[in-house]
Amino acid sequence: MSKRTQSIRSLFAGGSDQVTSEETRQPVQRVASGAVRSLKDTFSEVERDYEELKQQMANGEFPVDLDPALIDPSPFADRFLDQDIAAVEALKTSIRDHGQEIPVLVRPHPSAPGRYQIAYGHRRVRATSELSIKVKAYVRDLDDNRLVVAQGIENSAREDLTFIERASFALKLEEGGFQRALIQTALSIDRQEVHKLITVARAVPAWLINSIGRAPKIGRPRWQELADLLKIDGTEKKVRKTTEDKSFAHRDTDDRFMAILRASKAADAKKLSASPPRLIAKSSDGLEIATFALGARRCKIEMNRDRDEAFAKFIMEQLPELYENFRKDNPASEG
Repeated sequence: MSKRTQSIRSLFAGGSDQVTSEETRQPVQRVASGAVRSLKDTFSEVERDYEELKQQMANGEFPVDLDPALIDPSPFADRFLDQDIAAVEALKTSIRDHGQEIPVLVRPHPSAPGRYQIAYGHRRVRATSELSIKVKAYVRDLDDNRLVVAQGIENSAREDLTFIERASFALKLEEGGFQRALIQTALSIDRQEVHKLITVARAVPAWLINSIGRAPKIGRPRWQELADLLKIDGTEKKVRKTTEDKSFAHRDTDDRFMAILRASKAADAKKLSASPPRLIAKSSDGLEIATFALGARRCKIEMNRDRDEAFAKFIMEQLPELYENFRKDNPASEG
């Protein structure tokens, strides 16, 4: 007879766990056999609930209290923490007054036993660390793919990542070997938008992005404009001098961006003013056929329409073949 059965019987037999000979001789005469079966079912349900609870805790479905000092940043950080001082101070006040209402998500550190890495909740970890209290956290086993998807979805739901934070995050994931399809899922965007984010993040040097910061009021068009201006020789050197100015660090992040953009445009204007005059193509008898002008983003060839419209159309028809021949002789010029 099992111990559990003995315990059940003792509840109905005056507390004794010993089975009497009378009970053995007349088993069908015991009282409340239906109640015993009911109690057995109750024990089974409790055991199932207990096993489910253990499994849920193992899966990280219940938060635990962790020392913030044991938690490291995600290897694929998606925000500029140093620029969020005001947000962290507001969060500290909220946690101090009302407690931490939303747990963070962490995974066991893959190479440092006893430590963790954040999937999301960087600000909450920082706030609790500065308050010298434990942080409530869900602990789950996540591979790198699930980690970046989890933090991307959480941040997309809040919609508080700026354009350049999203661009930097997308580039970091691509350079980490993640496929574009997973980056799309992590940021909840389509393939074209991923391409735009990564293009801008590649074009603007990381040191300059870090100098500017989050720039929450600056969207893709202005970042793209800056990326185009930085392609001009001498522009990066010019904007570096701007960041070294003593007043630069005291500006807010959006003002820092605008200062960099103005410096880039000034460098562009200076470059254009110092550019050589237009090139002129002439016929053998000295007649001007076309002029060539080099701008910031365009190369412009102009012809006299009244005199050479038919020739201009002829040139357009020949351009595909001319271009292919040029590429064969100049493969490095592709892209």
